[in-house]
Parts: sequence; structure tokens; C-alpha cells
Amino acid sequence: MSILQRITILKNIPVRALRAAEKDTTWFSVPGGGTLFDEGSSSDSIYFLLSGTLGAFRRAPDGRTEFIGHIRPGEPVGEMAMLAGEPHSNSVLAVRDSEVIKMPRTSFMKLMRTSPDVMERLSRILLIRLRQTRRQNQRAEPKVFALTAASPTIDLKLRARSIAEALARMGLSAAIVGEEAESQGASYFDALEAANDVVILTSTIGDNRWFKLSLRQADRIWVLARPDARPSVPLLPDETSPARTFRLIDIVLIEHSNGRRVSEPAEWIDAAGAARCFHWKGVQGEDCERLARVMAGRSVGLVLSGGGARAYAHIGVVRALREAGCPIDFVGGASMGAVIAACVAMGWDDDEIERRIRKAFVDSNPLGDYTIPVISLVKGLRVNRRLAEHFGETRISDLTLPFFSVATNLTDGTTRIQTRGVLRHALRATISLPGILPPYVDDGEVLVDGAVLNNFPVDIMRQTHRGYIIGSDVARAPEGLKADDFVKAPGFFGWVLKNGFSEAPPIASLLMRTATLSVNPNAGRELADMVILPDLEETDLRDWENYEAVVEAGYVKTKDAIARAGGPLARYLRT
Repeated sequence: MSILQRITILKNIPVRALRAAEKDTTWFSVPGGGTLFDEGSSSDSIYFLLSGTLGAFRRAPDGRTEFIGHIRPGEPVGEMAMLAGEPHSNSVLAVRDSEVIKMPRTSFMKLMRTSPDVMERLSRILLIRLRQTRRQNQRAEPKVFALTAASPTIDLKLRARSIAEALARMGLSAAIVGEEAESQGASYFDALEAANDVVILTSTIGDNRWFKLSLRQADRIWVLARPDARPSVPLLPDETSPARTFRLIDIVLIEHSNGRRVSEPAEWIDAAGAARCFHWKGVQGEDCERLARVMAGRSVGLVLSGGGARAYAHIGVVRALREAGCPIDFVGGASMGAVIAACVAMGWDDDEIERRIRKAFVDSNPLGDYTIPVISLVKGLRVNRRLAEHFGETRISDLTLPFFSVATNLTDGTTRIQTRGVLRHALRATISLPGILPPYVDDGEVLVDGAVLNNFPVDIMRQTHRGYIIGSDVARAPEGLKADDFVKAPGFFGWVLKNGFSEAPPIASLLMRTATLSVNPNAGRELADMVILPDLEETDLRDWENYEAVVEAGYVKTKDAIARAGGPLARYLRT
């Protein structure tokens, strides 16, 4: 039997033709962490993966390395560059120990002439991959997880079984494998992966063969740790592992009922080089179910746009989702949307969110401390006090749910993704609309409202998790600009004498409109699985007292969106 018969797209080709092509092929192995080819390297061959797993990576415009997706056994590699005769556009590394076949372009073209079906199958793969790339890394779904414990007191098998049981309730199968598999080869792990929806490799951090092998075999590493202990630095050994190199690592903090803590989540994140942090209270329960959804690629992310007082509609969105039994596992947003997202990430229920938002924004104007403009229309002290009152010194890594907000960095003209530090500082930055609120200065960088560059950051949520994304966009509506306000307008003191401080002068609307004018009204919507657009045509950015009607608009629109979503959303709803 020709080894090429193991390749899916080469099936039904005459054995004689395959054996002839096989004479020109090279069969070799790539250890976990090794490189198959680099971005920009020349291409005159196509590769096929026989066993193991490869990962495709690319360099982002800002210099970061982005993980594009996994390449599984039987799939071709480097086919686009080979067909185009151009250098590779991505780098490909071995995520785990892998066996690969390299076939020269001339040999592959002969096979295509032998069987036109080959080109048809390859074209189908190309189209799927292009579509997945546009959808922001849906190919990057991890399937093999290494659960490793930072302490021998953590019962890994108990935790793994709890997640497996939660996966089973979703109709998914999971295999749990321990050190008994340390002598197994790549084909053993391939068979496990083929037979199960998820594979969980359990090991305790240490200088032993199984721990190192489990890291090399994993698509993603979950480090279970206790906040009543301190991490060693570095936490993981200096092993070559793509999961570690490209920060495909998560910290899962086992929260005990006594609440004792001697270390902060940020310490564990830094020690492990982790990208995300989860909290797990108890064994069974809501946190376990959430982790299972994350592992299965069935988590739900909620993105909330900026929009001033119109962002009250997001409160109605959250209420409707909760009533429908839709979980919210990740949350993020821009500007005022980030404030509502932070309320959700704090773990507050609907009544608590309403009480705090009313006190902070509805009962009196949060932007009412006007000043003679030098850098902004208002002093911002009132906003600072209210953020401190409601969010205190809570750090983002302490939140119940993974959270992010976006700010615009005027120093270098980029978007800053805020996933660390004190929550109220991140919120102060993301709501600092230029000219209205003073900028927030952090480490010498001048930060303003995230809406200036990315008001609906669904793209960032796509990088954060691999599940279903719901987006609520309230930004695109009339800004309340009236031509009469700009004709023979009085000076600052004239305005105050005429209107007092109960109403913002026209410059407020002018600045708000100008700051967000360049934002594409449809940006991000194509990346969301469900987009909610509350009807808010009559609501201005500064209508802080118009709470009930705006919340109701978000609630009604979400109920309608859930009813129309049907099957794709149904599996996320708890009945």
C-alpha cells in the first residue's frame, strides 16, 4: 500500500500513479515546537500531514504573532503558495510531534492530470480555509488540552472528570489520559483525537517525561493553580512548545471557600506567560460548565459598543439573554459599552446593574462638572469618583468573567486592548471622549475613548475565544446636531447665563460627532454571529435621564433577535 493513500485528497488515484509520485516525496518528522517552514520562504512543494498536528501562524501589522489555525492529519500544507508560485504567507510549526510528507510541485501536478478530482478537492479546501481566515481563526479550534497542576494538592483527575461530565451533558465525548500514556507514539494520540471530541492530558508540573510530552502534544495548556500559594518564576520549564511560545496558555485559579489569597491572578499570568485567566469555585457548578464550554468551543462572547447614554440599551440586552438562559462567558466593549460589560464581568445580577448605573449616570449628569475648556469641556472629577465608588480597586484579572475594553492610544495612534490592571482605570480611559473628558495618561501614554478607532470590537472578541459571538451596537444614530445651535451661538458665559449648567453647550455634540465620524458604521458586524441593533433614533448620546425607554429598546430587540436566531443559538440556551 502506498503511503500516499493515507492522504484524503489523493484517494481514488491509481496505485501505480501514487507509487510513481512517492519516489519523489520525502517523508520526515518534525518534533513538537519545530518549524516546517517560515513566512516569506520560497515554495516549490506541497506538504501533507500524516500524524500529529501543525499550527499556522502569521505576523500581524503591529508585530504580534497571530495563531491562524490547526492543520490535522490528512490535510495539505502550503498548497496556496505552491499553486501561486509565491513565498509562503504564513509560518507553520509543529504543535505536537508530527510526521510530514513533502512532494515537489511537478509530482503533484502529474497527479492532478491523472485525476481531476484532486484539484476539485484541493479547491474545496482552499475555499474553506479562505472563508475561515475571513472569519478570524475559526480553524484555530483547540481539541487536545493539557491540564497541568501547579500544586500536587490539586486533584487533577477529579477536575478533569468534572469537565468531562459537563461536556457529556452537551453531547460531547472526552478522553482523559494520564502518565500511563508516556510511552505512546504520535499514532496513539491521533487515534484518541479521532475518537473523541476533546482529549484531556493530565500532569503535574515537574521535571518528568510525561509532563514534557503532554505539553508538546497539547493544542492549549491550562495551568490549574491556587491563589493561596505563590507561583515559581518561570512557572513552566524551558521546553520548546508552540502552545507556550505563542501564549496558548490559560491560568485556572481554584478558588476555595475560605477565600484565602496570598498571590494575585496577575502573578500567575506573568509566571506562566498566560493569555487568559479563569476562576473555578467549587467543583461542579457554573464555573465548571463555563470551562467545559470554553474547551468545547461553545462559549458565548458578548460585545457592547460605545454610544453614550444609548448604551443603557445593553442592560436590556443582558437581561433578555439571561432570561433566555443564554450564558455569557466572555464580555468586552468600548466606551460606555465597556462600562456595562464591566458590570456583567463583576458578576452583578440585573437589579444590581440597574441600581449602580442609575446612581452613577441617571440620577445626575456624570459629565456635569463643566470647566473653561483647556484640554476638555468637563473636569472629569465626577466621573472619577463614580468609577471609584462602584468598581473600587478591582483588577481585571479578578473579575468573574474574562473581560476586555479598548482605548485609543493617541501617543502612537493605535488601539490598546485593556485586559490587565485596575478596572476603573481601564474604564476611565475607554470613556474619555476627546474634548469632553480629559485623556487618561498611563505610563506616559495618552489614552482616549476606544470608540475613536474601534467602537464595536468584535474582532478582538474573535481573538479572545472561539465560540458564538453576540454583539449589541447602539452607536449609529443621529447625534442631535442642530444647525441653529451653531448660528450666532453665544460665548461660554453667555450660554451659562441663558441655560445654566443643566444642559451641555453645543460643543459637546460637536465633539462627540467629530470624534467618532471616521468609524465605519458596519465595522465588526460581519464577524458577529448575532448582531442586535436597538431602535434608538430619538435618543441622543447625552440623554442620561432617558433610562427606562432605552433599556426597554435593547430588551425588545434582543428578544426578537433570539427568536429569529433559531438553531445556531439554540444549543447555547438553557431551558
